[in-house]
Amino acid sequence: MKDVTQPLAGVKVVEICNVAAGPFCGMLLADLGAEVIKIENPVGGDTMRAWPPHTGPDADKFSENFASLNRNKQSISLDLKSPEGKDAALALASQADVLIENNRPGVLNRLGLGFQDVRAINPRIIYCSISAYGQRGPRAAEGGFDVSVQAISGIMSVTGEEGGAPVKAGIPISDFSAGLYASYAISAQLRRVTETGVGVHIDVPMVGTSLAFAALQTSEYFGSGKDPVKLGSAHPRNAPYQAFKARDGYFVMAAGTNSLWQKVCQLLNRNDLLEDQRFASTVLRAKHQIALKATLEESFAQHDARDLIDLFADAGVPCVPINTYSAAVKDKQVEFMGWVEPLTLPNGVETKTIGFPLRFDGAAPPIRLGPPKLG
Repeated sequence: MKDVTQPLAGVKVVEICNVAAGPFCGMLLADLGAEVIKIENPVGGDTMRAWPPHTGPDADKFSENFASLNRNKQSISLDLKSPEGKDAALALASQADVLIENNRPGVLNRLGLGFQDVRAINPRIIYCSISAYGQRGPRAAEGGFDVSVQAISGIMSVTGEEGGAPVKAGIPISDFSAGLYASYAISAQLRRVTETGVGVHIDVPMVGTSLAFAALQTSEYFGSGKDPVKLGSAHPRNAPYQAFKARDGYFVMAAGTNSLWQKVCQLLNRNDLLEDQRFASTVLRAKHQIALKATLEESFAQHDARDLIDLFADAGVPCVPINTYSAAVKDKQVEFMGWVEPLTLPNGVETKTIGFPLRFDGAAPPIRLGPPKLG
């Protein structure tokens, strides 16, 4: 019986990618059992190999950033500008089910490795191209990185504090949303190709996936004609639902329903707030959330954050600390789920990584291979 954690076992993938979006897509497929062969430039390989932190002896250091996106893969180094390198890449693609690339549109076409080139020798190929803007259109030839996509897609316009300088999300959300959409689309097309025998070109534009992730913000604009604005940690349609300041620091509390709001007032001995018409409904609390925050923080200032977290959480009100990553990876739920897994680097260094977060019948897809050395 096929391993439930390895539904893509037997699927062969060629990855011609650098940095984040493409490698993340390839790793998701690899985690689910696909055989992923990563083609890299002989000089330096994937540019993320140069990103710190590097661990290991001075003569054999290895990038932990690279390791976090390239487990369960094998690497081959090919100069794709040489006839020999191109022929070797085509030979791999001829036996593959999937090819993933995240180069600027047109680059692989010029090298003789575009969709039409590969389809000519492998009609069943699922060829997935990830780029900033897509393969066609007035911006298609433009390059892009996560920060520029966050800017042009609108994400930066709603990130940060009101009146503050533009800031991006703290994680590369545009890169990773594109990689997630790509892996989802590839998985869906595998079934269709099995049925039809006909390959397909998947065009994954980072700007498009970033806009799709912003469904609540775009729908707010379409419905009101007004641009959503930066609210810091607050929510435009829900309150109290943000970070609050206690006596010794900050915490997050989300009392997003009337019943939870009633609990908050009772726990704080502030039944007077239940009679305040500004806070009589979720809509009204969101409308008056600046005043609501100031009022609540008057009470919060008398308590430490940990005490408030325990008070609210014990009563069923979602309330949590604002963790650093050192704290997040040690959270009791993270430890229970076993999301932090050991990982051995090619130089023998033992490190840790966040493994595949889903479970199938209670089991996690295994880390079968550590990240590969170049070639």
